[in-house]
Formats: sequence, structure tokens, C-alpha cells
Amino acid sequence: MALSIKKLLISQPKPASEKNPYFDIAEKYDVDIVFRPFIKVEPLTAKEFRQQRISILDYSAVVFTARTAIDHFFHLCGELRICIPETMKYFCMTETIAVYLQKYIIYRKRKVFYGQTGKPEDLVTVIAKHSKEKYLIPVSDVHKDDLMHLLTLKKIHYTTAVMYRTVSNEFSKNEQFDYDMLVFFSPAGITSLLKNFPDFKQQDIKIGCFGAATAKAATDAGLRIDIEAPTPEAPAMTTALELFMKREYGEKKNGR
Repeated sequence: MALSIKKLLISQPKPASEKNPYFDIAEKYDVDIVFRPFIKVEPLTAKEFRQQRISILDYSAVVFTARTAIDHFFHLCGELRICIPETMKYFCMTETIAVYLQKYIIYRKRKVFYGQTGKPEDLVTVIAKHSKEKYLIPVSDVHKDDLMHLLTLKKIHYTTAVMYRTVSNEFSKNEQFDYDMLVFFSPAGITSLLKNFPDFKQQDIKIGCFGAATAKAATDAGLRIDIEAPTPEAPAMTTALELFMKREYGEKKNGR
């Protein structure tokens, strides 16, 4: 039984590995999945960074909330010809982000720390055990302040440094936009949709949102949310999509 969802846009880069749940869903339900980011990340130039009047070597520790932040931090240090001292400590939101540091530094547990759960509260607990450090937090021009709020409450000395920016990807005028479903992972993605297609009408197009902030941005824009994650039932967007497809397949099969 054919599904009404035949072409689906995932607003993220295409996964590097073919062993990915999205490809399993595409094959299982005969759905054409297109990976097309609505947003992209651009580095700040050294000149732009200097305007913030932040000296990286004034800090004894760096906090990374994402692998993107790691890439842009070390890229900027290279552009500024800054040699990071061996004494620098690194605090990461998760172990996965911490391990990614091996791309740039010799990984030593005595100077790399991370939270166990991926929640800001957990990382702040780790940081609080090193309260005498001066922390630098590389961020995008659009970022959440949850972590900074908690650090302020703990009276931790920190400075946020914008090192990269989030911008909309431009869609060409001739590019087809004939999707049955759009899946978003950030409020910036919703903003980009409306910027690229100011006359967008949702109608029968299904919309999936990952994260409360993304869902709020969609709702505020007057969009109807058909799939939402994470939830206890669907911790990942791929799980939420699988459940949606199963439900729709069942309803089609039963003639609804």
C-alpha cells in the first residue's frame, strides 16, 4: 500500500555512512529522502573576532558544547597564530565531544573533562570542581544560554566568545520544492524556510521538529507539527519517523 509521504526533506547534511536509520526508512517505505540543510555554519574571520577584544590566552580552560565549536576554535587559533599551552583544560558537554578533541590535541584525561548525561547541569557540576579556572566558551552568534545561566548561578568566571555564525542556505529560484514532509532540527531552520519561501503554505505538508526550541519556532510561525522528538517513545528523529510511517502504513492498509 503506497504512503502519502513519497519525498522527504531532512534539513541536515547527508550522513557519511550508508549504515544509517534514514536509509533503512527510505528503503523500507519506498520514500525518497533528500538531505538539504536549511542553514550552514560559517567561521568568523580573525578581524571579526578581534573586535570582541578577547584574548584566548587569558583563559585556563575552554568549554565545548559541540564538535562544531571545537573545529572553529582551533581554526581561529591557527588563523591568529595562537599556540595553545599544554596546561589548557577542556570541558565538554559529552564524552563524544571530548573524544573528538583528539583531532587537535594529545588526549590526556588529566586535562579533558566531560559530563555523563549531556545535560548542562551535569557539566556544570564537573566545572564547579575546578572553580578557580577562567573559562572561555566558543559559541555561535545564535546559541542557547542555559549553560551560561547555570555557570552564573555557581559564580564561575567565564566569557562567551562568538567564533562562528549560523546563516541561511539559499535555495535557487529554479530549485524544486515538492516535498511531502520537512524535518527541522533548529529554530534557525524554520527561519530559513520562511526566508527562502515567504509565501510558504503548509497545507498537507507534514512537518517534523527535533527539540522544544525548534517546535516552538514552528508553532510561533503558524506551522502545524506532525512529528516531534525527542519523546519517551521516540528519543531520536529516526525513531519518530519510523513510528509515523508505521502508523500511516497501518491506516492505509486498513482503508482509512
